[in-house]
Amino acid sequence: MNFFCFVVLLLFSPVLLATTPKEPWTSPPRWASLARFNDTITATELEKLLQTVYVPDGSWKSWITITPETAFIKPSPGEAQRIQLSLAASPQECQPVPRYWKAPQERSPLPGKPLAGLTIALDPGHLGGAWAKMEERWFKIGHTHPVEEGTMTFYEALLIANRLRSLGATVQLTKTHLGPTTPLRPSMLRQAAIDQFHEEGRTTWTHRQLKWLEEILFYRTAEIHYRAQRVNQELRPDLVICLHFDAEEWGDAKHPQLIPSNRFHILISGNFNGSELRKENDRYIMLRKLLGQVHDEEVGIANAIAKAFEATTSLPPFTYHNPTKARPALKENPYLWNRNLLASRLMEAPVIFCEAYSMNDPLIFQRIQLGDYDGTRLIQGKKFPSIYREYADAVTQGLVNYFGK
Repeated sequence: MNFFCFVVLLLFSPVLLATTPKEPWTSPPRWASLARFNDTITATELEKLLQTVYVPDGSWKSWITITPETAFIKPSPGEAQRIQLSLAASPQECQPVPRYWKAPQERSPLPGKPLAGLTIALDPGHLGGAWAKMEERWFKIGHTHPVEEGTMTFYEALLIANRLRSLGATVQLTKTHLGPTTPLRPSMLRQAAIDQFHEEGRTTWTHRQLKWLEEILFYRTAEIHYRAQRVNQELRPDLVICLHFDAEEWGDAKHPQLIPSNRFHILISGNFNGSELRKENDRYIMLRKLLGQVHDEEVGIANAIAKAFEATTSLPPFTYHNPTKARPALKENPYLWNRNLLASRLMEAPVIFCEAYSMNDPLIFQRIQLGDYDGTRLIQGKKFPSIYREYADAVTQGLVNYFGK
């Protein structure tokens, strides 16, 4: 029995369900495991990645000390005990980074199959279907079809998977059906919700507030942890593409506001801040991601996909104005942003997080209502292909442009 199956068995155990741990989706940080990264990075590169990509507010300095030969890491800022990470003296002396994913130069493309040898995991964002209302990824106008992001991303993943397979890639989805993948359910997370209220200093709450937090922990936390565990332990891809549709705040889901705001951007892991790193497990995961040295690969792939999206859709870039939330990832490409998202930091392979279109933009809403179709349709005086096929074409072309070089 592999570890993944063992976890599933435990979660379904009637004895353990009654005593679900405080955070059933996490395991204690394994600081000693960072020893496998000894001599894989120089002091200069480590400090550069910390300061410019992963923790640009400088809060890492309270628990990491870097010398030319060694990084001293305190699991918690106030602890005396330190973990030592040996650093390479020069880039030429760096040892290979231990990882399960293959860099482009480690693959063997075939004639006519530019993605041969590449294993890609597609992660359709959100749950969709009957769960769309709970996760607040649903709105409806009059007698039109409801807009459900999780349902849309799942269909999008199926389209993209077919295109990538035809080009030689091995493609797997993090989910094979609408709805959750985790066996946990909101009612099983009551103690975790109560503990979070306590951490926030709250001593009273209503039943409705408790139920709301249980649901958020279910679809925003437990579900993403479960998918990430599957990616790292079972799928082990060379690349993960998280598929999403963007939106402005639409207000009441039954009486939503349509707001002209069409745009596109890509997120990659980075821009942690001190408050986000207050938990020891989050500090460990950030360092594991950094030491896996995925950043350059993420930037390269994201840059290629963004350029393909721009050429295919003419969508303008979305801009973050709050640097504590996201920072530019590549000066010459305004579509790319470093942002600390749960999925991208938990998955150890390079992760590209696509946020395309704006679902409550009037034009995009009309295109979504038409669903998928062949050819083009006339919308607001202009011919448009299916929004799903346009999305799939852009992602596919970006990957071909990057990996087919």
